[in-house]
Amino acid sequence: MMAEDRPIAAAALSTAAPSLAPDEVGALVGRLYGIRGSVKSLAGERDQNCCIETADGSRYVFKISNPSESVSVVDFQIGALEHIARVSPDLPVPRVVRTLGGRTRDTVTLPGGVQTTVRMLTYLDGIQIRETPRTAGQRRAMGAFLARLNLALRDFSHPAATHDLLWNVSAAHRLTAKFDAIDEGPRRALVESFMKRFTDHVLPHLASVRAQVIHNDYHLYNVLVAPDDHERILGVIDFGDMLHAPLVGEVGTAAAFHMTGNADPFEGPAQFVGAYHAILPLVEAEQEIVADLMATRHLITALISEWRAKRYPENRAYIMRHNPAAWEALSQMADLSRNEMRDRLLAEVREVQIG
Repeated sequence: MMAEDRPIAAAALSTAAPSLAPDEVGALVGRLYGIRGSVKSLAGERDQNCCIETADGSRYVFKISNPSESVSVVDFQIGALEHIARVSPDLPVPRVVRTLGGRTRDTVTLPGGVQTTVRMLTYLDGIQIRETPRTAGQRRAMGAFLARLNLALRDFSHPAATHDLLWNVSAAHRLTAKFDAIDEGPRRALVESFMKRFTDHVLPHLASVRAQVIHNDYHLYNVLVAPDDHERILGVIDFGDMLHAPLVGEVGTAAAFHMTGNADPFEGPAQFVGAYHAILPLVEAEQEIVADLMATRHLITALISEWRAKRYPENRAYIMRHNPAAWEALSQMADLSRNEMRDRLLAEVREVQIG
């Protein structure tokens, strides 16, 4: 990427999210969709998200995009959901709700005269996995589900799929400009060390591995399970970080969120990756770098969250929710060789291959 294009990557993370009042949101939903109901705010990093609940209990998610988000990227996200609904209708993902005029999205003017895009999705029931106890069965269910989701997206394409995004482990090298957000000391040395590992051992090989549209944000907040069965996945949400990128980056990113909860920080990720591999096998070149990319996800989480928390202290709690785990994981991996990390992450994959 050329230097002059780099600010685009940070635009959505450096522009404040919309903040319409509940009554304003309700009026918009009524006018555009003919739906009346209560309005409840939902957490979001870049956009304003609201749950709309009608008198009969039906629920929807109304999304007001960050003004910096291009309409083409919104159409990309909408197109992906509609593609999944066509090719894998059994996969529980949000469905796009049309406006009264039959549109998948619409344009509104925010206070101050800025225009942005709005859309509506169905609301998926279930509880976030982060609210449940971690189990091996749950991790394996998550790994298998992600593999099915990636298979559903494998043949999907869109002109905006290659849009720029800071939350892309495959482009982590661009975040060296964010090093200033970390004070000099052990943590600064930690990010510099893992960034060098990425640029030396991962970046040169990314052009030769499989690439496709990926979810790119498959973690414990975005996967829903049944209240009475925490190993039964009811849905996956938040397709806002999707992009076309190396498939192995999807696996490394998702595995990173399973390092907590066990005495051995690699036990959970190994269970996740093993289940993923059983449905959508990682080729040899991907197996060689998947552990590096798991570390890279923690690296970019630390860098982006520290940078954004300073910029938006009013949203600090949400921005920093993954920050402590990222620093802990980087510390746990700091003294391990690349080969040791790889072998521990692929423990269940190698067992199957040997067997």
